[in-house]
Formats: sequence, C-alpha cells, structure tokens
Amino acid sequence: MVDRDTLRSTAGVRTLVRIAGERGMAPAACLAGTTVSPAALLDPSAEISAHDELRVVRTVLARFGDEPGLGLVAAARQHFRLRGPWGLALLGSRTLRELIEVAQRSAGRNVPLGRLTFEEADGEARLLFQDAEIPPGMRAFFAEMTLAGLPAFDRELYSVGVPVQRVSFRHAPPRSIKRYREVFGVVPIFGATVSGVVFDRCLLDQPLPPANDAARDSCGQLCRDLLDRRRTRTGVAASVRDLLVRDPGEIPDQATVALGLYMSSRTLSRRLHEEGTSFRALLDEVRQTMSEVLLTHTDMTTEQVAARLGYAEAASFIRAFRRWQGCPPQTFRSRGLRPCRAPELV
Repeated sequence: MVDRDTLRSTAGVRTLVRIAGERGMAPAACLAGTTVSPAALLDPSAEISAHDELRVVRTVLARFGDEPGLGLVAAARQHFRLRGPWGLALLGSRTLRELIEVAQRSAGRNVPLGRLTFEEADGEARLLFQDAEIPPGMRAFFAEMTLAGLPAFDRELYSVGVPVQRVSFRHAPPRSIKRYREVFGVVPIFGATVSGVVFDRCLLDQPLPPANDAARDSCGQLCRDLLDRRRTRTGVAASVRDLLVRDPGEIPDQATVALGLYMSSRTLSRRLHEEGTSFRALLDEVRQTMSEVLLTHTDMTTEQVAARLGYAEAASFIRAFRRWQGCPPQTFRSRGLRPCRAPELV
C-alpha cells in the first residue's frame, strides 16, 4: 500500500484544478478539505500529500466524473515542462524499452495509487495498469491517465506516437469514445479483465527519433539552471558546458565539442586553460551535477543514470561518483542527500 502521507509534487493537482476551472469549478472548491491553498499551486516547489491529492481527485470526479475520458485530458495536460528531472530522464531514453523502463519507475511518484507493469509475450509488448489499491470510483480516471501517459510523452518529446494494437479498460463503455480514439488511434475494449496498452514487441529496441527542438531546448535550460546553481561559467567554458548538455543522453567528446566551437582540440584546451579550467573538469562538473539530480529526484537505476551520462558501463560511473562524493551512488541515495531542489522544465 502507498503511504498516503508521502509528499509529492503539486503538478498533477495543478493540472486537475485547471481542468476543473475550465468547466466552471473554482480552485477553492477543488481543494476543499485539503491543507493546500489555491495560492500554493502557483509555487512550483510546493508539495502535497498523497492523501490530499486523492481528496482533490475525488472532489473533482464527484462533479465531472461522468465526462468520457477525463483521465485522458489530464494525461495530455501533464506536459514535459512539468516533469523536471523526470522529463530529463525520459528524454534521454534511446529506445522505447528504455523509455518504458524509466516511465515505470516514475509511476510511483506521479500516480498516487496503482501499479504499472510490463510484459512481453507472443510477439506483443503489454503495458498493464493494476488498480486493486484504488477506490472503485477513481479506477477509471487513474487507468486512463496512466495508460495515456506513454503516448502523450512520446508525442511531446519526439513528435511521434507508438502505433498501438489494442487498448483495454476495466471500466464500462463511456457514452463517447472520441477521445480514446484520438489518443490511442484505436477503439478500446471496455469491460475487460485488465487495463492495458498492447503494441508490437519489435518496436521496443528500435532507436527513438531525435527529440524535437522544443523538448531539447527545455531540457538544455534545465541543465544550465542546475549547473549555474553550483557555479556560473562564462567565456569558452560556458559554451563548452552548453554543448555538453545540448542533447540528453548524448554527451560529446572533446573533439566533437571543439568542432562545434569551430576550433581544434588543442586550441580548445589552451583557451580553457587560460580560463582556469579544462574539458575534463567541465565534463565532471556536468556529470556530477546531473547524477546528483537524477539519483535524488528520480528512481532511475545506477545503470540507467550511467547511460544518461554517457558512460559505456555502470562501473566507470560508480568509480567517478566515488571520486566526487566519497561514496557509491546507492549510498548517496540511501542517505537521502539532496544537494538542491531541482527546477522544473520551462
């Protein structure tokens, strides 16, 4: 069972309150009975307990729960910019398999109740939503929001969608299926034994297309903000750092960075030396900062973090992290060390 006292981001509630507002329900009415005020939703760093979040969902569903596909609307509104480090983690995925693995690990932070599982069988890949912990009146909403999250993120980050073969929901057929067809590209099976999305297994390990410009720009800004919190850089060093974080999951080597700055590797080394730094120091600076944020604010494995930072194997990342922090990544995480609150993508 999920600890309902656990504090979470208000991003989901902020989205739901906005949706309710568009339908004529005041923010104060949505938040009635919780410890959260409408003003607190304006603070991106504010948090809410899982218990209060569920109360907001229950209140909004009591008013609008008969609207077909309301959970799909909520999923579409959970924009990449609201996801902070999770957006960075997702955007760095190289394949659909990696994207799903990271999304699965994020479910606990982004869905108060329910469990997302993944299985492969008979040439199919199946993403399933288990709702046994969820009160019956909320199951349809959370199933829709969770299962629609994958195509929503995929389209927003990469401007493409996963071709879905089948979609099923445990709840009864709604009075309109228009939204479902628009989101998934197929008409779902309602009244099924399990809620899930099924697609061709061969898609799992195909390379994802490059991220679209908007997602890349947002991710780059997040990385620059994080790095500037630790140390502001100017001159050539700042340009090097910008190139190191330009493409999530793809950290270039010195020769590539030098080429991007229209100079030789030797000239780049000399210019950085004149500024009191080196390419290795800047690379370590980027990797250390990003690793601390991903370890602190996501549930990514050590192997996944290592891959995002451009390490060929996790062992190399672990050695480097020991050099930076004096302990391995999992010890850092277990101690609950939090170097800073991560900003959101904008």
